[in-house]
Amino acid sequence: MSFEAEISLTKSLKKHFGFDSFKGNQEIIIRNILSGHDTFVLMPTGGGKSLCYQLPALVSEGTAIIISPLIALMKNQVDAMRAFSEQDGVAHFLNSSLNKSAIAAVKEDVTSGKTKLLYVAPESLTKEENIEFLKQINISFYAIDEAHCISEWGHDFRPEYRRIKSIAEEIGPAPIIALTATATPKVQHDIQKNLGMPDATVFKSSFRRENLYYEIRPKTNATKDIIKYIKNNPGKSGIIYCLSRKKVEELAEILKVNGIRVLPYHAGMDPNTRSGNQDKFLMEEVDVIVATIAFGMGIDKPDVRFVMHYDIPKSLEGYYQETGRAGRDGGEGRCITFYNYKDIVKLEKFLQGKPVAEAEIGKQLLYETTTFAESSLCRVRLLLSYFGEKMDEDCGNCDNCLNPKESFEGKDYIVKVLKVITAVNHKYKTDHVSDILAGNATPNIKTYNHHQLELFGSGGDKDKVFWGAAIKHALINGLVNKNIENYGLLNVTEKGEEYLKNPYSIAMVEDQQFDNSDDVGLGATPGSGAGTVDSELFSILKDLRRKIAKKFDLPPFVIFQDPSLEDMCIQFPITIEEMQNISGVGVGKANKYGKEFADFIKKYVEERDIVRPMDMVVKSVVNKSGMKVFIIQSIDRKMSFEDIASTKNMTMDELLLEIESIVNSGTKLDIGYYLDLAMDEDKIDDIYDFFKEEAQTGTLDEALAELGEDDYTETEIRLVRIKFISDLGN
Repeated sequence: MSFEAEISLTKSLKKHFGFDSFKGNQEIIIRNILSGHDTFVLMPTGGGKSLCYQLPALVSEGTAIIISPLIALMKNQVDAMRAFSEQDGVAHFLNSSLNKSAIAAVKEDVTSGKTKLLYVAPESLTKEENIEFLKQINISFYAIDEAHCISEWGHDFRPEYRRIKSIAEEIGPAPIIALTATATPKVQHDIQKNLGMPDATVFKSSFRRENLYYEIRPKTNATKDIIKYIKNNPGKSGIIYCLSRKKVEELAEILKVNGIRVLPYHAGMDPNTRSGNQDKFLMEEVDVIVATIAFGMGIDKPDVRFVMHYDIPKSLEGYYQETGRAGRDGGEGRCITFYNYKDIVKLEKFLQGKPVAEAEIGKQLLYETTTFAESSLCRVRLLLSYFGEKMDEDCGNCDNCLNPKESFEGKDYIVKVLKVITAVNHKYKTDHVSDILAGNATPNIKTYNHHQLELFGSGGDKDKVFWGAAIKHALINGLVNKNIENYGLLNVTEKGEEYLKNPYSIAMVEDQQFDNSDDVGLGATPGSGAGTVDSELFSILKDLRRKIAKKFDLPPFVIFQDPSLEDMCIQFPITIEEMQNISGVGVGKANKYGKEFADFIKKYVEERDIVRPMDMVVKSVVNKSGMKVFIIQSIDRKMSFEDIASTKNMTMDELLLEIESIVNSGTKLDIGYYLDLAMDEDKIDDIYDFFKEEAQTGTLDEALAELGEDDYTETEIRLVRIKFISDLGN
């Protein structure tokens, strides 16, 4: 390209996009496609991939066909291009969301030469009427965005992408530019082969994003951790990924009731609602979006400050692409993933019944994700290694670098790894080699007679997990290569062969040990956390209860029972709202008696500088069709207790426990209709008077001892106590 052409390109950049200079490899990529050469672009999210086809489309004769996987992505791209141009017709999309008149308008703009970029879904590209239409226009080039969708080894495989090359040849030849933010060498090769562009010029930017912080956390109380993080970072924009639509809905609802501006997003939602939620996130009407992986591809929001994965992704490509949506403006970007090996087991089960090759690919991708999550090595070095890029130094900005595990000399362990891989002729995967070293005579090991190898059990003082970590160190140091194309078979590199001859010191660290307990955040009962009762406060609150009871002329237990006071001395509620989270305290009791208790506890906490667990109590979502609601509604309709219990397949004792829980929490229930049918009036009055005049604790044992077990049944006393507490306490 001549000097004048270079100046012209820079002027076009300024004219169309307002930038004074190109970023990274953008200029050389644009030159390449303008010269008519097939082009392959590997560039991390936020690197400016879109400009690499937008600018050449604007300055070329004809219309560029942009093949894009998502309708929402096309709409955003078209809106962005129209914002840069005085003519709306400069960019259009052609997909199933358009009606006949809209399609006709698009085709008119394309035919007249107004349209420089036409976005199409691969499904739309296969329609015969669209193929015939595109044959009539001058196509400047084809751009395949999110090109990893072509490869079965990519994280978002789309079978329709496999037909792009044949359809493009039918429409008419033109240069191709394929772009992706994530591709291992295997995926890159697969894309080029499928698009028939083996000789394409490849532009590969570094996958290193220095502003991103990576962290893997054990998935225990994940919901609580998420709420705490968001509360500590008010106003910051974030994305939380879940693997299932159900989990998206649940988590979004939990966050919402905990005061977070959040909306859900998944493919099962009504399209208008889904796109509306996306727009609200982009327009900052909400701070957080909880989504499946359907969200985010091509979303141009530069100030996403955190990306969380509630569920571990299915592949490292997916993980890298999704975390790459954080900090695209170069500012803060925190990538936090919650990991539990049980999630991996679930994902493996989903692979059952799939074709063997597809299942093997899926298992290998999951294995890579697992080893990344459990590793104690620098997260960035591991990621870059996976994408075929080497980094000599640790990043210093991930959980493993900031909280390093103690290292030890690994030379002898690495040598053993290399010897075993060589002994089995470079034909086995990590778990197999690890079993040989650890001396695990598994059926697979016996099948190949590897339990008879001289090296079998040579590392028997360590377990399989340790040897998996040792193999990772060998991979990171370039001594071993993993053949992803052949499902992760290990082979010793030339550098590894030299190492066997002249070993040198390599520092090793063992893998992380994650607790495999499930997240208890979703559906957790507020205020139910274990803790130590503050005995000083408990004594003071009992005095306060006595004083309030005297004022209302009620037994103290009617105000709050001892378990409620104990929970207050663990949780330290300081508002009426927080008081409602205390065991045995509902809205009614909190409003009626809670203020004096909350005010006193607030003063007590401030004077002693107490850090309260109540600061992070997770409110649960009310189940509108739950047992308690059914019971309340049934009593309002004056159903007999026997019928209520029968309907819900409960015993009478179980029903009374539920009713006691309801009234003890402050809800008023009128059960007089049932007492009149089930008991004598004199008995009701005697028991009622006992609780009003004589009871000290309000317990069943106290009542039975005073009233006499021969004259009154346990059920009768419980029924009247329910009426008493409901009448006077609520």
